Amino acid sequence: MTPQQRGTGLMAAMAAGMTVLSACSGAGGGGGGGDDAESINVLMVNNPQMEDLQQLTADNFTADTGITVNYTVLPENEVRDRIGQEFSSQAGQYDVASISNYEVPFYSTNDWLAPLDDFIEGDDAFDQEDILEPIAAGLTGDDGSVYAEPFYGESSFLMYRTDVFEELGLTMPPEPTWQEVADLAAQVNGARDDMSGICLRGLPGWGQVFAPLTTVVNTFGGTWFDEDWSAQVNSPEFVEATQFYVDLVTQHGQPGPAQSGFTECLNAMTQGDVAMWYDATSAAGSLEAEGSPVAGMVGYVSAPVVETESSGWLYSWAWGIQAASENQDAAWQFISWASSQEYEELVGSELGWERAPAGKRSSTYANPEYQEAAGAFYEATEAAITSANPENPGVQPRPAPGIQFVAIPEFAALGTTVSEYVSAAIAGRSSVQEALDQGQTEAESVAENYQD
Repeated sequence: MTPQQRGTGLMAAMAAGMTVLSACSGAGGGGGGGDDAESINVLMVNNPQMEDLQQLTADNFTADTGITVNYTVLPENEVRDRIGQEFSSQAGQYDVASISNYEVPFYSTNDWLAPLDDFIEGDDAFDQEDILEPIAAGLTGDDGSVYAEPFYGESSFLMYRTDVFEELGLTMPPEPTWQEVADLAAQVNGARDDMSGICLRGLPGWGQVFAPLTTVVNTFGGTWFDEDWSAQVNSPEFVEATQFYVDLVTQHGQPGPAQSGFTECLNAMTQGDVAMWYDATSAAGSLEAEGSPVAGMVGYVSAPVVETESSGWLYSWAWGIQAASENQDAAWQFISWASSQEYEELVGSELGWERAPAGKRSSTYANPEYQEAAGAFYEATEAAITSANPENPGVQPRPAPGIQFVAIPEFAALGTTVSEYVSAAIAGRSSVQEALDQGQTEAESVAENYQD
């Protein structure tokens, strides 16, 4: 029995109570239900790119195919709970859901997803080979079948104010180390009134503080579990990385770091309150958008490293078909459209290329119109995604894939619980060692599920 299969019962039990936090979110709504082959139900996260999709569906996809799409749109913490309940029970209420490379490994092993290979082979226009390899690999099951198609993808990189660095006579290396970043943060901290050196997430949540922090742990030589499922949360490497992160954000970071997530750091960077920010590549579109106060003033370099050659994370919001769906042909037609190059071009022409759901197709990065709109960051984004290695993100073998997460059902709860301890250390309510000693106990409980 595989680790993912051993997690099936736990996943079903956890689904009602699992709490996770998002990298980015926005307002949204929708819902409905259709029960014939020309109507499908889609359950999805309320990120801005999905809101654009809702706006464009009726006049384009439905007009072309006759298939009505009934959207149910929820914040990430709620949508993951709902999807977990729906897919683990195979209730069949929703045909398609927005899942990620976190869920695909155990959803596919537990037969909750319909394999897409036959649909791909019969769809000459889709061009599976155009999907960026690391993104495609994360949506492929252990059996080699494709189980989801990406809507957009992201990695992580370091963003910095080029004008501030020029003003101070500082140079940002194209491939910085974390120590170089810490030194630069100390020099730019307070260089302008109320400007902090760097913004880093400190908000609890496996998808908040532990998205960037786990990449730091990886490149410092740490890991959540070794290849034998021995918990390593209070190992020297994990402690060193976390202490570095906590020291950096508390000494040279934004005010109130324990309450800062993606949105707060995006606002701080946009408003000129911080000189650097390590986070998702998807943030660049907002920083460079028309009307942004910092457009044209931001540089983008590789995720900082210590012992590894690269350290950027890898994440994709993708579309999966529930195995119990009775409308799989219509569901594939929707996915084929929503994940296509054609759809990106539609967004580019109607809403602007800076809003295209990029990060998934090679053709996007070769498109002159996209290159012009995303000239400041598209090369750095593509390089970050293509260099990400979810199978080998650190210095030692891992028991499950994932860079900023461990692709097991228990990690959402584990990561969120330990993040609360770390966030308390950032707030000064405990030491890093105390936080990770508590985290070790939690991780050992999870490891018992997989140790035979």
